Amino acid sequence: SRNSGTLANFLLDYYQKTGQASAVHPVSRLDRDTFGVVLLAKSSHVHARFHAMQRAGELEKIYRAAVFGVPSAESGVIDAPIARVEGSSLLRRVDPSGKPARSAYRVLETRPVRGTVCSLLELHPLTGRTHQLRLHCLHIGCPILADPQYATDESRAFSDALGLLGQRLCAASLRFVHPITGKNVEILSNQAVGLDFSPAEGV
Repeated sequence: SRNSGTLANFLLDYYQKTGQASAVHPVSRLDRDTFGVVLLAKSSHVHARFHAMQRAGELEKIYRAAVFGVPSAESGVIDAPIARVEGSSLLRRVDPSGKPARSAYRVLETRPVRGTVCSLLELHPLTGRTHQLRLHCLHIGCPILADPQYATDESRAFSDALGLLGQRLCAASLRFVHPITGKNVEILSNQAVGLDFSPAEGV
């Protein structure tokens, strides 16, 4: 079922096995097919504190994405409002009538892959709209590789030719001041996204 095999179910099982009377309160979320760091609180009190920090911009999330093409500038801020696609509860689009959405980016690396130049970007969402980073990469002409919804015909064909499974977007790190201890915390993903594709992925 849709709710089995989820992170929440895994944690609830872990709490039960370890005798912890804790709940699962998601602080940060990941789109389906996105991987990396995710933050959850064990209590509603801590969750409320994190939620307030999130609204104040005190949770710094950094993502990495392998994209098709090269942005026109080495770094910048993508300022493009996002709206729902009519008739869809899931899909979004860049639209002037949408809600404000801003993402900072910088190019970490560019490399030719099978005759096409691809880039590795560091992305910092300055707002938290659904599918924001994926839409903003598409908006600047550099769709995330293997993105199933937000791609161009060319990037989709390229990703298919490489045999890529799952979009190349990783929540690489999360930085914040711990709401209880006051200490600086940085959580790093032990997974990575880059421009090296294994033989199993078509290279």
